[in-house]
Amino acid sequence: MRNYISLARILLNAGKTDSCIYYTGLAFQTSRKNNFLHYELNAAKLLAQAYQVKKMADSGVRYLTIAMIINDSIFSQARLRQFQAISFSEQQREQEMAAAKERYQSQTRLYGLLGVLFVSLLIAGILYRNNRQKQKANILLNKQKLDIENALSTLKDTQNQLIHAEKMASLGELTAGIAHEIQNPLNFVNNFSEVNTELFNEMEIEFKHGNPDEAFAIAGSIRQNLEKINEHGKRADSIVKGMLMHSRVHTGQKELTDLNALADEFLRLSYHSMRAKDKSFNCEISTDFDPGLCQLNLVPQDIGSVFMNIYNNAFYSISQKQKKQNGGYKPQLEVRTKKNKDTIDISIRDNGLGIPHEIAGKIFQPFFTTKPTGQGTGLGLSLAYDIVVNEHGGTISLNTEKADCTEFLVTLPIR
Repeated sequence: MRNYISLARILLNAGKTDSCIYYTGLAFQTSRKNNFLHYELNAAKLLAQAYQVKKMADSGVRYLTIAMIINDSIFSQARLRQFQAISFSEQQREQEMAAAKERYQSQTRLYGLLGVLFVSLLIAGILYRNNRQKQKANILLNKQKLDIENALSTLKDTQNQLIHAEKMASLGELTAGIAHEIQNPLNFVNNFSEVNTELFNEMEIEFKHGNPDEAFAIAGSIRQNLEKINEHGKRADSIVKGMLMHSRVHTGQKELTDLNALADEFLRLSYHSMRAKDKSFNCEISTDFDPGLCQLNLVPQDIGSVFMNIYNNAFYSISQKQKKQNGGYKPQLEVRTKKNKDTIDISIRDNGLGIPHEIAGKIFQPFFTTKPTGQGTGLGLSLAYDIVVNEHGGTISLNTEKADCTEFLVTLPIR
């Protein structure tokens, strides 16, 4: 027992409280079993001290009380032996024995009162310490709460800024596509206007030289050119009207929309945007739009941004694969729509780099991107998921074959 208690004291001083309690407990149980009161007393005191270190007040008070009881027991046995010795040797001094007994009882009562007072003071000290610790913990929790609220506010601001940046990037790509697409009819208008100016000069010369037949033939060519100018002018007008429709204030209100036209329009804008960035880019585009598609009640700007994001990713993947291939690669993008009983499917499939299976489950997570740093925020597909699933009650999923093709399937309910 002595070795256990000595080892336990060393462990307690070393800060290994649990090990101290274990060995002291062994010494305590062994001492109690063999009625070794002194070792039992030392073990009880050491256990009380160890539990106080672990801030287990109830266990500490329990073993402290046990120590006091053992101490009283040891003291009682010693006095009893002394009393018996005095009785045996001094039987004639009964009055002195009575006085000694009275003193003993007084001391016992005093020790009892002192013990109660000590325990009361100990409990009061423990309660006071716990209360102080609780106050400090509350202050710390309030500070941590404020820090978390500030961090959350900062995170929301940063997230809003990133979402705004993603929308501005999409707007830039949309503008580039519109500018590139409108450039074609404007080039035709400018070219035919220049040709007509030359033809007017030739017609005046023919009239002056008395060749009306030749002049009228030139006038016919001018008329054909004017028809071409009118045709391409109307084409530019339709592009501008479409641009104005998509750049109007976004109210978030749903309206009946031709999904085929919406998918086709943003397909052209995305393609021309890619062509504006890379003049050498080319891709075979095929569409298979279901003619029986009904108009859907949706937010056209939001669904358009979903299409734009998927198209942009597809053309980017195709462009990267083109740069890696030496030859023999034929870039292809296929867009299909299909009407089901209660839903409409929109399939967008490309034969670019594909998406590895091990990261396919992460692509809809915010801030996840496979593009190099600075070329993507990782919010495009996350916003697309939110628009399709949360705003329109649909689904968006990915079918991928690594290094072969990527297919996004958007399903919208018919309501």
